[in-house]
Amino acid sequence: MTAAISPAASFDPVDEATYRRRQRAWALYDWANSAFATTIIAGFFPIFFKQYLSAGVDTAVSTARLGLANSISAIVIALSAPFLGAIADRGTSRKRFLMFFAIMGITATSAMSLASQGSWVIAVWLYLFASIGFSGGNVFYDSLLPHVARPEEIDQVSARGYAMGYLGGGLLLAVNLAWYLMPERFGFADGSQAVRASFLSVAVWWALFSIPLFRRVPEPPATATGPRENPVRAGFSRLRETFHRMQHYKELWKFLVAFWLYADGIGTIIKMATIYGAEIGIGTADLAGALLLTQFVGIPLTLVFGRLARRTGAKRAIYLALGVYTLISILGFFMTQPWHFWVLAGMVGLVQGGSQSLSRSLFGAMTPKARSAEFYGFFDISSKFAGIAGPLLFGLTASLTGSGRWSIVSLIVFFVAGALLLSRVNEQEGMAIARAENLM
Repeated sequence: MTAAISPAASFDPVDEATYRRRQRAWALYDWANSAFATTIIAGFFPIFFKQYLSAGVDTAVSTARLGLANSISAIVIALSAPFLGAIADRGTSRKRFLMFFAIMGITATSAMSLASQGSWVIAVWLYLFASIGFSGGNVFYDSLLPHVARPEEIDQVSARGYAMGYLGGGLLLAVNLAWYLMPERFGFADGSQAVRASFLSVAVWWALFSIPLFRRVPEPPATATGPRENPVRAGFSRLRETFHRMQHYKELWKFLVAFWLYADGIGTIIKMATIYGAEIGIGTADLAGALLLTQFVGIPLTLVFGRLARRTGAKRAIYLALGVYTLISILGFFMTQPWHFWVLAGMVGLVQGGSQSLSRSLFGAMTPKARSAEFYGFFDISSKFAGIAGPLLFGLTASLTGSGRWSIVSLIVFFVAGALLLSRVNEQEGMAIARAENLM
């Protein structure tokens, strides 16, 4: 006879097999939408946008256009995430919001495959909506984590989701890269047709592997009491309540600031690595191959970090990751050869998934379940606004020094400052407050 899961650990008492199926279905959404992050965001769209969609346009202009699209999507999600999360927590609508954003992202991604040469205006709008769908859906996906994992398992379940994302995104990226490098062998007329087919494959992949979550993970119960309110008014009311109650979550907010600092450095390395590599003369094949290496190194190492956190605690494991990122920034200054880039990409793979998954799970452990969507909205705000200062410092440093080498070194400040502030977070106190609210 299998053991039952207590109501405090899940939605309702269920047998162990059902509990595990829910966790696998939840993690599979990471497998589904990570294809967008790898093939679209990090892989093909920036290059395709420059070389094909913006054909004949100065590269600086096309870069500015794409940067503006990324900024707009980030601002939209950053400003709307806590509001949407507050509405979701007032009723049984987490999965419905997740489905809405997923459909938005999937539809826009599939439409990107129809973009013709020079149609950068249409392409950038589609990319904007696809990015909003991707990021907006993650607010509600993350908010389900405390509802599918026991408190003592939350680190491993979060890590499992990231590992699934690395594997799924990496596998499809490998297929898409093969299409691009050998288009005739796969029946494509040329590389641009192969890239457009890759966009469509991302949409199909995202849609297909999202189904298990919507079928198997139950909607968390509503927390609102009393007469039913207008959802918009209820959302704003809930946000006001959150700000009034901030003094009860001091450790959670200290962690958010620490996360904002070190996530800014991590995000800048992810976004600017290929630009820096191209600046020093590394070819496209090496850049794409190194991206694949990062994905597949990240699969087992994300799981390793989940187990390490169980033995040492999430904070110490994050310290280790930030130490490796600091070393990457130092070694990046001396990079001159393609194999140097491969080595640094492998080092990023060692810690990228672990640092992200443990940050998500540490936040979740200090979050009351009744406010998970609302608080994960604020967590997502930190993620989005974390992408502002790092690239700005990177570009300013390159402008002042005339080289991206000092830009890489400048990122050390984010890792050191983030680690110092993280050391001031009393996670045990934060978890105790969350547990107390869960029992109320």
